[in-house]
Amino acid sequence: MENDEQISKKDLLEITNISYGQLYRWKRKGLIPEEWFIRKSSYTGQETFFPRNRVLSRIEKIKNMKEDISLDDLADVFSPVQDELHLSPEDIVKRNIVSHDVMKMYQNYHGNTDVLDFNAIRSAYILNKLIAAGDIGLEEGKSLLEVLQEGMILFGGEPSEVFLVRKLGIFSCFAVSPPGRICMDKGARMIGRINTAAITEELKLKMI
Repeated sequence: MENDEQISKKDLLEITNISYGQLYRWKRKGLIPEEWFIRKSSYTGQETFFPRNRVLSRIEKIKNMKEDISLDDLADVFSPVQDELHLSPEDIVKRNIVSHDVMKMYQNYHGNTDVLDFNAIRSAYILNKLIAAGDIGLEEGKSLLEVLQEGMILFGGEPSEVFLVRKLGIFSCFAVSPPGRICMDKGARMIGRINTAAITEELKLKMI
């Protein structure tokens, strides 16, 4: 697990104003991962702790979305398992997941295809976000797509982080499978950091 300050179950319930029953219902539904329930011995017997930042963020998302999206659909959004959805390039553009220009760029790199699987859609979506934000240019996008593709093969679909770096105007990027730490050249400037698990959640929400 990532380094993260921990919070006790008692404090979590007080801060988030949810009940014990809600917490464990969301656990049973898969909205809060089993591995986030960290049991430790204490003078009272045994106490449960959670990774503070991640569990607070997750509960906030659940509370904000549960009125509009069913718990089952939310469970699918938060699941690290890749979606089985396949879409044509035209549908991806129509759903405003990727712009027409970025889709053309993606197809120029990968070749024309009738349908894209979830991983391909996610790569195109990441590319679209970075180009729209002005973080990278079209040529740099090709390097990004190469890293995303190789990372999928190397990490077997496990969540990863992609780092975008620029030094003396030269762009590079690389993927890391957590847990891991990086040490960069002081002359390099990090211009972006992409968490594929967070992007997967974001993309699944757009597809509901």
